[in-house]
Amino acid sequence: MPAAARTRTPGAPRASRTRSRGAGRPLAAGAALLAAAFCGLATAPQAGAATAPAPVAAAAPGEAPPDSFWGDTSAFPAPNNVVTVAVLNRTNGQYPDSEVYWSFNGETHSIAEQPYVDMPANSAGRMYFYLGSPDSKYQDFIEFTVGDNVFNGNTTRVDAFGLKLAMRLHAEDGYDVQVGEDYDTFQQSREQTFQEFKDEVPTEFKGLADDATRIPAPGSSPDFREGGKYADYFTAYAQSQGVNAPTSDITGCAGVLANDPGKCSALNRHVAQLPEDQWSTPDLYYKDSPANYYAKFWHDHGINHLAYGFPYDDFAGQSSFVSHQDPQWLAVAVGW
Repeated sequence: MPAAARTRTPGAPRASRTRSRGAGRPLAAGAALLAAAFCGLATAPQAGAATAPAPVAAAAPGEAPPDSFWGDTSAFPAPNNVVTVAVLNRTNGQYPDSEVYWSFNGETHSIAEQPYVDMPANSAGRMYFYLGSPDSKYQDFIEFTVGDNVFNGNTTRVDAFGLKLAMRLHAEDGYDVQVGEDYDTFQQSREQTFQEFKDEVPTEFKGLADDATRIPAPGSSPDFREGGKYADYFTAYAQSQGVNAPTSDITGCAGVLANDPGKCSALNRHVAQLPEDQWSTPDLYYKDSPANYYAKFWHDHGINHLAYGFPYDDFAGQSSFVSHQDPQWLAVAVGW
């Protein structure tokens, strides 16, 4: 093995050997996980093996990955608890399985060590994913509440984009659904995705993609908060609709909008000026500014154009939330 490979900084992909190691792993704040059995279910693949299939033909925006993307799902072990979670390396060769990590309920493993999680019932849970090392700055998470015989969960871009993520939930009755980033996005390099974001959003939002580690939501960016250069981005439009709230509260559905999912989503989608019966018509969304173009981007590049781009993005069924009884397995694809 060449010397450069032996000294690669944890957290940096194989094609970028000089990036610094990430900061400490975040805590799963607010996750009140029930004490339950937790274990791996099957023999892990050989350490260091990159299991992602090679990208093939280009896909249309919003198109779900093909079955081949998810591997041999018949090999997923049956759960002893509620649902088997299979974590898949879909970094297109940038990271081996030994450098793709998951963390849940106090356990952290690479998928070379343990690719499956026998998930028990739990409330307000999160599973985190890291590339390079268990404390890498390249990280993201999914959210879920798991009942005795039901899975409820979603991918989320409410706080930020950190890693490409997609989920596929399969249940005993044949229910099978995918959410998260679309197939086209998974085939791109990280640099291509960040550049595509800058190319597709207006000037006010381009700076969100200046940090190569993540793309924060507007409400998490100083530019859109009090004192920032775009702090008044939504002000005039919101006031014209009878809402006095700072831009960060609008994109974050906070303050006076905390309990008003219809109005908050309508402001983000720029349909608040329309009759309320049109607030649930997706074809009308994001047609004019001001609008939450950060959220629009993730919808444009989400499977079936569904995404959680702001807290009330589930209004009118536009979020990446999935729920079904008697789940068998949940596959989570982690991309770069």
